[in-house]
Amino acid sequence: MKVVIVEDEIHNRRMLEGMVRKLRPKWEVVAAFESVKSTVEWLNSNSHPDLIFMDIQLTDGVSFSIFEHVIVKSLIIFTTAYDEYAIQAFKVNSIDYLLKPIKEDDLSFAISKFEMAYKYINEEKEQPNYNEILNAIKKGEKKYRQRFLVSGATSLSKISTDDIAFIYSENKLTTAVCFDGKEHIIDYALDKLEEELDPDKFYRANRQYILNIDSVHKIESYFGGKLIVKLIAPFKSTITVSRLKAASFKYWIDQ
Repeated sequence: MKVVIVEDEIHNRRMLEGMVRKLRPKWEVVAAFESVKSTVEWLNSNSHPDLIFMDIQLTDGVSFSIFEHVIVKSLIIFTTAYDEYAIQAFKVNSIDYLLKPIKEDDLSFAISKFEMAYKYINEEKEQPNYNEILNAIKKGEKKYRQRFLVSGATSLSKISTDDIAFIYSENKLTTAVCFDGKEHIIDYALDKLEEELDPDKFYRANRQYILNIDSVHKIESYFGGKLIVKLIAPFKSTITVSRLKAASFKYWIDQ
C-alpha cells in the first residue's frame, strides 16, 4: 500500500509516520506535505496513493479546499485536533477520522476499516464522493450516514440505512436487522450510531435498540408511564421506552 501524509506539524507528521510503519511495516509512505498548495501540486502530477492521512487545518488553509482543485482518487482518513469541522461529514464520507493526539489503538482500528473498504471499492469500482464533505461544510449542513459496509462469510456488501428496520446491541455485538429479515453485524456502538443516523428517521428507544420510523407498527401505554413499541410484521420484538423518553418518542413519531 502507498500512503501520503498531509500534516503541517512536523512532530505530528513524524509520529504518525512512525506508527503507520510500526503497524504496517510493508506499507510505503511515498510523500508528506504541510499545505494545500503542495498537496494539490503533487496530486496533479503523480499517481494517487491508496490512502491519505489528511489533517484538517494546514498552513495555508483548510484541507477541504484540496477537493476544489483535484479529484482525489485515494481513500482518506482525516486527522484533527478539533471537533467543529462537520465531524458527521467525516464519518459518512471518509474511511474514518482521528482526533489528536492520535492513539495507536485508534489508528489500528482506522487502518483495519481502510483495508476492508479498499477491498470493497476495488471490487465495486465505487469511489467516495469527497465533494459531499466540502458542500456540507459550505452549506453548514449536518450530513448523516446513508450506508454501511458489512462483511459476510466470504465477501463484503453494502447496506443502505433506509433498508434497516432496527439496530440492537447484545453481548457487546451490534446488529442491524433489515426489513427483509437479514441481519448484519456492524462495527459501531449504539452511542456512535445515534450520532451518525438521521434523527428524523432513527430513534434511540433504549440502551439496546435504535428504531427506524418505518418499523414502528403501534405504541401501547405501559405501567409507570412507559411505552411499549410493537414493530411491523414479521418482527416480533417488543421494545420498551422509559417514562423519561416517552414524550420525546411520541413527538418523534408525530413529526
